[in-house]
Amino acid sequence: MLDREAAWRSALYGPDGFFTRGERPSDHFRTAPLIGPELASALLELLARVDRALGSPPVVDFVDVGAGGGELAAAVRALATGSLGSRLQVTAVDVGPRVELPGVRWTSSVPSCIGLLVAHEWLDAIPCPVVRGPSDDPWLASWWPLEAGGWAEVGAPRDEAWTSAVAAVTGAALAIDYGHTIECRRPTLTGYRDGRQVEPVFDGSCDITAHVAFDSAAAAAGGDHVLISQRDALPALGLAGDVPPLSDPMAWLSATARAGRIAELRAVGGLGDFGWLLHATGPVRVADLLPPLPAWRPNPASFPGPR
Repeated sequence: MLDREAAWRSALYGPDGFFTRGERPSDHFRTAPLIGPELASALLELLARVDRALGSPPVVDFVDVGAGGGELAAAVRALATGSLGSRLQVTAVDVGPRVELPGVRWTSSVPSCIGLLVAHEWLDAIPCPVVRGPSDDPWLASWWPLEAGGWAEVGAPRDEAWTSAVAAVTGAALAIDYGHTIECRRPTLTGYRDGRQVEPVFDGSCDITAHVAFDSAAAAAGGDHVLISQRDALPALGLAGDVPPLSDPMAWLSATARAGRIAELRAVGGLGDFGWLLHATGPVRVADLLPPLPAWRPNPASFPGPR
């Protein structure tokens, strides 16, 4: 029987794996950092709130885990100004070949962080066991009870990775991803190649992902945390998408384009369905960072078809 976790890991991270040979997720599906600077702007505002709660340390970190081509890290570095910008250290974490970016340092493992760590579509690319039928796996018993013939993606490796990442942070850690909870589990293993969703094959020719069990990851890392939607988080961080009166045509055009990009980031059935799992650590509290917002609920419309 195929060990799907081992095959998945080899397909992505082996010697000839999808990521280790230099493929970028942005070449195969549309990611939020490529839409424009708005996501980076929102995360920079979140970092500013973390910085204030930490008392403005001499050096403050922005760590981009699963950075791919470093698009998000580069945008945050470019947008940061003033006191925060002068103290900001930006680190991109990835296992593949690196792109030299001004003001961005690279590493292959999650570093300690005083500031904000962001895992944007990282957890869904961590291989995990894919099993069928009843099992004595303790994770399944707690988080994905199986019926005969049913498939499940065991989230324990993601829980472990996220717990380790959160433990490295003084400030805040944020996972942004598609996901599900125990009330709405469904197998989601799928592949992406050249902008299209494809059957997941384990030969290194495509990106392979599966949705994140957010409730399990949240419980594993523990502490002060909140799980909200990207749709609700962005306005709370200043991305309202307002359009000024037409009396200023150039400002109107610019604001209209920006509003369109924000609308794409907040779209129901699209990127707005991303879950934001935010953990506050050290002296920082979630209440320092965000107002009360509705709890995230998975949208089955964003799930890929059965595989």
